[in-house]
Amino acid sequence: MDFDLVAQTFEQMEQTSSRLALTDLLVSLFKKTPPEIIDKVTYLIQGKLYPDYEGIELGLAEKMAIRAIAASSGENMSTIEQVYRKTGDIGDTAGEIMKSKGQSTLFTEPMTVERVYSTLDKIAKTAGPGSQEAKLRLVSSLLHDATARQSRYIMKFVMGKLRLGIADYTVLDALALAFTGSRANRQALETAYNVSGDLGTVAKIVATSGLEEVQTVGITLFRPIRPMLAERVSTPAEALERMEGKAAVEYKLDGERIQVHKGQDRVEIFSRRLEKITGHYPDVVEAVRSINTKEAILEGEVVAVNLETGEYLPFQELMHRRRKHGVEDAMKNYPVVMNFFDVLYVDGSSKTSLPYTERRKALKALLAGKQDDRIRLVEQIVASEAGQIDRFMAKAIEDGCEGVMVKQLSSTYRAGAREFAWIKIKREYRSELADTLDLVIVGGLYGRGRRVGKYGALLLAAYDPENEIFRSVCKVGTGFTDVHLEQFYQSLEEHRISHRHARVDTGMEMDVWFEPKIVIEVIASEITLSPSHTAAKDSIRQGYGLALRFPKFTGKIRDDKDPEDATSVQEIASMYKRQLKTIGKQDSDDRQVK
Repeated sequence: MDFDLVAQTFEQMEQTSSRLALTDLLVSLFKKTPPEIIDKVTYLIQGKLYPDYEGIELGLAEKMAIRAIAASSGENMSTIEQVYRKTGDIGDTAGEIMKSKGQSTLFTEPMTVERVYSTLDKIAKTAGPGSQEAKLRLVSSLLHDATARQSRYIMKFVMGKLRLGIADYTVLDALALAFTGSRANRQALETAYNVSGDLGTVAKIVATSGLEEVQTVGITLFRPIRPMLAERVSTPAEALERMEGKAAVEYKLDGERIQVHKGQDRVEIFSRRLEKITGHYPDVVEAVRSINTKEAILEGEVVAVNLETGEYLPFQELMHRRRKHGVEDAMKNYPVVMNFFDVLYVDGSSKTSLPYTERRKALKALLAGKQDDRIRLVEQIVASEAGQIDRFMAKAIEDGCEGVMVKQLSSTYRAGAREFAWIKIKREYRSELADTLDLVIVGGLYGRGRRVGKYGALLLAAYDPENEIFRSVCKVGTGFTDVHLEQFYQSLEEHRISHRHARVDTGMEMDVWFEPKIVIEVIASEITLSPSHTAAKDSIRQGYGLALRFPKFTGKIRDDKDPEDATSVQEIASMYKRQLKTIGKQDSDDRQVK
């Protein structure tokens, strides 16, 4: 397949923010793609070579990328660096340099999708002494034969900077339209994606074998399942009302949600984002080996713990375990305990269709006799009164938890779904705003005074899943330590772009813009109407969105969350409506007192 078809489609996609137009462009591309390589094209659309759980990255340094452009174009390094300073993007730089050199007619080898993918794959898997030079030669071999447009996207892949402004759900829509003729079949594809975590494989199955085969995709050991997610409410009474009066209530721990896959001779750990993080928790791996079953997929929360007191420690302590080197020291300095709350698979049998009460019994049987300082079953009660939840939540907070999870006793495990079968109530539910929010950084303002050379404020956005875009909800400039400011300045540079991202909607003007990648947690005093912010715009009052008043960074960077896992605009609108009811009740109570 001619790689220029892919590059041309990507170029057209960058020029529109219309979801319908983006879907149409993908449908056209899929229909032109040979079925045997549809998985590779799908991965390239996602800006990757394999699903996240494979943990394969290209890993080419910026200087090496510039050297590759120089070697292929014959241009000197200083000129290329000058163009790079102007564009801020290696891919755009490659396109500019190759365009100025003109297109060669003496191609030694056709530029096909197969060739590009194969070469990128070799780059990703090249390691050891001399690997950087080997990668340089591989990149140069592609650029030597590529047009300016092809060079632009090859380098965007190499640097992990492909920004097409689409979510996985748009790709699923396009696959359904291209290979089944109806968007209505998207749900079947999404279900297969949720249990496999692999969009490329789903694409290949529907393209080569049809919808019926897609519907047979099931759970496979060592392929992580997209996690079931919870909605939120303000009070225990509201949670019980949603649960028809009776529910399981569990500790909501302040750790990292993980999925553990145990085989006979192998244990792997995956993050909420489906990334393989086994190397961060060798102590958990060792503890899981003792569980008496050949195969299992378990879900739980790994939490930092004070071994002297048994107390749980804050999430930020756990982040010291996120390292490639010095793992042994980190294990000693930041011990953890694994708290399991669900079982999805045991010895070849899926447990996801069982009601929650049955899954809890199966989990308890698996962990019988194995609970110790390293493995625990999450504490739980079954409650039918709000007072029971209140007392249990007070105990959870005293033990260092964020709050509680309330779970429907009859609920099956719905991979990838967010619904009221699971509800979270966090410790701030008594406050005006009712909860912390997880928001995405999309823009920034330069700092002044002691913050010169850093960002003084960051523009944050909530996620709109219906339209797959991020809508601004506040600027935050408080709660940051000097260390935070330095870390943010460095990490955000990777995601800095020259214009507002196509998936960001705001009425605010910023000094700099970022692709929506980094999620942080904030708290605020209340939610107000805003003419500038666009979260839930027009849903409360025409021409107004919703904004946070007095937002403050809590100190928690949500590395465990994808941008699409951020607080949704619908959640913020619901919180605003609950806030109005609370204010109305308080006003009524005040009048009665008077």
